[in-house]
Amino acid sequence: MPGKEVVVVGESEWQSLKLLTAVEDEFGGLNVEMADQPMDAAVFAIKLRASISCWRLQGKKGVWMKIPIEQSSLVDAAVKEGFWYHHAEPNYLMLLYWLPQGAHSLPGNATHRVGVGAFVMNDRRELLVVQEKYGFFRGKGIWKLPTGVVDEGEDIFAAAVREVKEETGVDADFVEVLAFRQSLKSFFQKSDLFFVCMLRPRSFDIQIQESEIDAAKWMPFEEYAAQPFIQKDELMNNVVDICLEKIDREYSGFTLMRSTSSISGKKRYLYLNSSSLEIRSNMLVGPRI
Repeated sequence: MPGKEVVVVGESEWQSLKLLTAVEDEFGGLNVEMADQPMDAAVFAIKLRASISCWRLQGKKGVWMKIPIEQSSLVDAAVKEGFWYHHAEPNYLMLLYWLPQGAHSLPGNATHRVGVGAFVMNDRRELLVVQEKYGFFRGKGIWKLPTGVVDEGEDIFAAAVREVKEETGVDADFVEVLAFRQSLKSFFQKSDLFFVCMLRPRSFDIQIQESEIDAAKWMPFEEYAAQPFIQKDELMNNVVDICLEKIDREYSGFTLMRSTSSISGKKRYLYLNSSSLEIRSNMLVGPRI
């Protein structure tokens, strides 16, 4: 947390002002939505200083201030009062302020990006593979699994199905998560979680995503595994071994079980190995192999 000079506005002074509107959270802090109270930077600076003094006297803790991009002129005044950046989205910036003395206990920004790779095999032991137009694999002639990033608000299994459809035009059903890996400080110094998902194809005609994909085809599994890049890369070799265990032996990954939160009422999914468990079959999602 940046160092800040504590400036106290007298009670008589802030009582004469209309303070910034804030909503209390469950942790003794406040949420300030500036989209609901537009004002110019000069007025904002005065109200903010008075509000901080009032909130401190009230014993509040963290202040979360959301400034929409249309009011970006307010950011400078907030930073000068001791606020710091927490995270940004395309249409707003979230700032933080810690009112008590000492180190803050507020949660940090998101630490991980989530990606998926799709293992899609037909009945002839042919794997659905692509060559990408951009990135590390561009122009190297390497055939790889369809991959992509999980969108905000999207489930892992849904992202795998979507990426296959977008990149290749193939419709497929999620079967299970075969494995996942974590890579530290990968993307803008954030960690990267990558889930290898097995999907069962429901269509077989390929129509590539021309904006991102150079080529796609059904390739014999052994031919895919024999590529020099796959052979030399330890992680990819492990993925190949896992996929081979799945199709030829008795390897079981993590299938999908539907549930509902008792707190929010939202639908959610648990990924689990159900091979040796007695689980209500109506709670399982997708085909079983």
